[in-house]
Amino acid sequence: MADTFRALYAEQAEGRPRVSLVSLTDEVLPPGEVTLDVAYSSLNYKDGLALTGKGKVLRKLPLVPGIDVAGTVRASTSPRFRPGEQVFATGWNLGESLWGGYTQRTRLGAALLQHLAPGLDLKRTMALGTAGFTAMLCVQALEEAGALKSGRDVVVTGAGGGVGSVAVALLAALGQKVAASTGRPELRDWLTSLGATSLVDRAELAQKGPPLGAERWGAGVDTVGGQTLATVLSQTAYYGAVAACGLAGGADLPASVFPFILRGVKLLGVESVLAPMEQRERAWKRLGELLPMEKLDASTTVVPMTRLLEVAPDILAGKTRGRVVVDVNA
Repeated sequence: MADTFRALYAEQAEGRPRVSLVSLTDEVLPPGEVTLDVAYSSLNYKDGLALTGKGKVLRKLPLVPGIDVAGTVRASTSPRFRPGEQVFATGWNLGESLWGGYTQRTRLGAALLQHLAPGLDLKRTMALGTAGFTAMLCVQALEEAGALKSGRDVVVTGAGGGVGSVAVALLAALGQKVAASTGRPELRDWLTSLGATSLVDRAELAQKGPPLGAERWGAGVDTVGGQTLATVLSQTAYYGAVAACGLAGGADLPASVFPFILRGVKLLGVESVLAPMEQRERAWKRLGELLPMEKLDASTTVVPMTRLLEVAPDILAGKTRGRVVVDVNA
């Protein structure tokens, strides 16, 4: 009898993707140099869209969703990776047009894989995943722009989510005063424990204001987009910068050029899917060095893959807190 493994498998059904838990064999694995026994994946906003069919994330079917994957090398024809080594991958269109992480076994191209960063194990690597990696890229972009030197508060929008919560903890670890924006006041104590020094009601930033508001922020990390990003830009101080990486609140930007031409504010776009390997390795090394692991652990919920289809709608509804790790073997 052929060796089987479980996976969440997306197939076309009645004109739309349908995801179900199935048993598969190695014959259906995609091509690649490295075969993995997967241990963990994670649940990101994009995964929620894919699993619920509410976004056009799945671009090639049939497919295993999940934009993050971590596990142990089962077999390899690449000299970079040997059986028994622990590796991971995030982005690279995994779970979109390439097989993703919601499976007990997968096969990937060696160019997509990384060894674990010092200080991180498989579970914590997926507790960070695409969200933590993106948060680190945002923080590094602000550093490179010189925007973390003003002494003013740094605002983080969508602070209760994966990117936002990691950004709060990273900025606090760098000694910044962090204003965490959320629409859930019940998260106050948790966000404070991550290092937030103040909370800002989400509704306050979602309101349309003047094209150039009073200076409030030295810098910002925005995961929301839309009016929230426009408001943050209008309130950013002279020569500040905002790193933008999300659109949970909308893809439009109803902003004025005033912050850019009258205050020299920089809008820094951050993209993590196709980031080059050198940038990835630098960011993951800093994550392992900078982020207090106890804060990451306290912000992580583990769910079994068998329950993931039940949990997926929660991330779209803003009901999750911090990071959700997926145990593919449970």
